[in-house]
Amino acid sequence: MITGSIKSQIDQIWNAFWSGGISNPLEVIEQITYLLFLRRLDDLHTLEERKSARIKEQMGRRVFPEGNDSRGRPYEDLRWSRFKHLAPAEMFIVVGEHVFPFLRTLGGDDSTYAHHMKDARFTIPTAQLLAKVVDLLDAVPMEDRDTKGDLYEYMLGKIASAGQNGQFRTPRHIIRLMVEMTAPQPTDLICDPACGTAGFLVTAGEYLREHDPNLLLDAKLREHFHHRMFHGFDFDNTMLRIGSMNMLLHGVENPDIRYRDSLAQDHAADEEAYTLVLANPPFAGSLDYENTAKDLLSIVKTKKTELLFVALFLRLLKPGGRAAVIVPDGVLFGSSKAHKELRRLLVEEQKLDAVLSLPGGVFKPYAGVSTAILFFTKTNSGGTDHVWFYDVDADGWSLDDKRTPLLSEDKLGPAPRTALIEDEHEKNNLPDVLARWGQRDGAERGRPRTAQSFCVPKADIAAQGYDLSLNRYKEVVHEAVEHRAPKDILADLANLEEEIQQGMKELEGILK
Repeated sequence: MITGSIKSQIDQIWNAFWSGGISNPLEVIEQITYLLFLRRLDDLHTLEERKSARIKEQMGRRVFPEGNDSRGRPYEDLRWSRFKHLAPAEMFIVVGEHVFPFLRTLGGDDSTYAHHMKDARFTIPTAQLLAKVVDLLDAVPMEDRDTKGDLYEYMLGKIASAGQNGQFRTPRHIIRLMVEMTAPQPTDLICDPACGTAGFLVTAGEYLREHDPNLLLDAKLREHFHHRMFHGFDFDNTMLRIGSMNMLLHGVENPDIRYRDSLAQDHAADEEAYTLVLANPPFAGSLDYENTAKDLLSIVKTKKTELLFVALFLRLLKPGGRAAVIVPDGVLFGSSKAHKELRRLLVEEQKLDAVLSLPGGVFKPYAGVSTAILFFTKTNSGGTDHVWFYDVDADGWSLDDKRTPLLSEDKLGPAPRTALIEDEHEKNNLPDVLARWGQRDGAERGRPRTAQSFCVPKADIAAQGYDLSLNRYKEVVHEAVEHRAPKDILADLANLEEEIQQGMKELEGILK
């Protein structure tokens, strides 16, 4: 967790940009990303210098070359530790005319970070703003991986709170739930084909560090973690830069974060390449057939992006690979031929594990659409026995546009630091989801369909035309009503008749 003082420093940086004339939150985070990358390059160069001095040999790898750049400026002047001490006017010239052109030449580095800097643009408008931001960023402690990661996540949260481009941010507690339920393993190959800011990949990496503290002590697993485990695609270059930096600041050295229009390009190179897919893809409505990858249309003939993405996940997964993906509710009950065929395929030809129905306000204020999370395993040979359903009523935050927390921070998320008491479950169902998920092949099988979670046999789902909406199977609890015996009711009516007749007689007496 980052401290209040660091949050205050980030708020100052953010406010400096806004008051300095940059009001687009994506542009703010992009410029901060470039500056953080420059600071990292300087740190790497300093490490090489120290190593060289220690072993009394020449530097093995220079980040900043010897000599001068094409404009005659010494490369040494382009280091963060040098230009941060310059007067604002000179710093502005060095960064704009020398540092950013240098950034754009780093592609030969082969790292995903250098690759995404090739079209870096310097848009800070004034020397005063640059000097202020450099001073503020320089004061932020960046030695600790957790601090760096939390710091960047806090800044990404500002994209959402600014009310623009929030669609790139799946709520972090929902991501954490999906990661906890799929339980990534040290040998997994993890992919998010619509990665945005790389939230799923970052959370999977943090989960692995927490659950396997010795992971990075094993040379083979460490190499796999840093260079082969994480794969993310996006067709927005700003998102690729931001996602890459998010991974870097969370301690992943060289993830595979690259440009790809996931629905338009064929996937022969990535077919059956991954063991775990985690995603919340954008659902834009429909695509033209001409712009849709033919290998996806061979799985499901449709223009609907929400169906094409599920087909894509099946294409990317190795047999035995698993997926947790967010889909709009229409995928669960849509009546088109393509909708029904995709659901049949998941149930009959693959192994559909679970359907989690999310409350309607989870993605507010950006979207009020109802969504669900599908969990499935690719088998190509069936295997669905029972499908586990859970009706999530509350995720810990209010379901209005404000999305304010309903509990203290230590009681939020799927794995809260403090256990919830019974009445707090009504405000945060996620720990219960995780607990019951672990019992889906045991105690959950016996739950009635009036419960919040229950299992449905495959045969029942097939009989309903593969409808996967929870309400199709959930039974409503009817309150017991006590019925009186007919003779007692008749006796009451007879008494009532006598009372009426008596009343009529009294009224006649009064009128006489």
